[in-house]
Amino acid sequence: MKTVDIKDLLENAVHFGHKTSKWNPKMRNMLFTEHQGIHIFDLTKTKSHLERALDFLKKVTSEGKTVLFVGTKPQAMKIIEDSAKICNMPFVSKDWIPGLLTNFSTVSRRIEYLRNLKAERDENDFDKYTKKEGSILRKTIDKLEASLGGLITMRSVPDVVFIADCVRNRLAVKEAKKMKIAIVGIVDSNADPDPITYPIPGNDDALKSLTYLIGKVTEAVSEGRKPAAK
Repeated sequence: MKTVDIKDLLENAVHFGHKTSKWNPKMRNMLFTEHQGIHIFDLTKTKSHLERALDFLKKVTSEGKTVLFVGTKPQAMKIIEDSAKICNMPFVSKDWIPGLLTNFSTVSRRIEYLRNLKAERDENDFDKYTKKEGSILRKTIDKLEASLGGLITMRSVPDVVFIADCVRNRLAVKEAKKMKIAIVGIVDSNADPDPITYPIPGNDDALKSLTYLIGKVTEAVSEGRKPAAK
């Protein structure tokens, strides 16, 4: 895994925070200055926190543990989906499902139902139904896929949750915290870093920043999985 270079953080706009009026004072120690009403991150802090988070992810995935990828902002959705698929990890890229972690036994039944429907469809078992019944079942699959498709491989509560947008997904943070699940999360200047086990201070809005940071996470998880796959 390549080391984190401050030059790369700078070039990918990781240093830009939110307007100073929107900041969370708990992020004070992560900030360097402000420029034209925008907070600027201390990239030496970002580098050290990111490296710590990546080391953790590499370690836990080398032990065969599961990381749930979460990113529901429009600019994060596709990156999260593609990255999780590269790592063969579950993901949430649409709205967070209330109770996904705290009431997994209930949610898992819906995931299992989707799993079974897809298996039945793929084996051409829908042929035994009427045309109308088959159409209804296909529409049911499409509907369930929209909300649960990224969780099809998740058969138990994940060991770690990676959240690309902690403010938007505060419910995911709350559930993971309640379940004592480790959280790796990108925390912008308006976020509360306290509930995040491994906070990564940086820009969670710009596409370039998200692509870079999620890319580093993907790299760490992929490398960690190599020994686990042997």
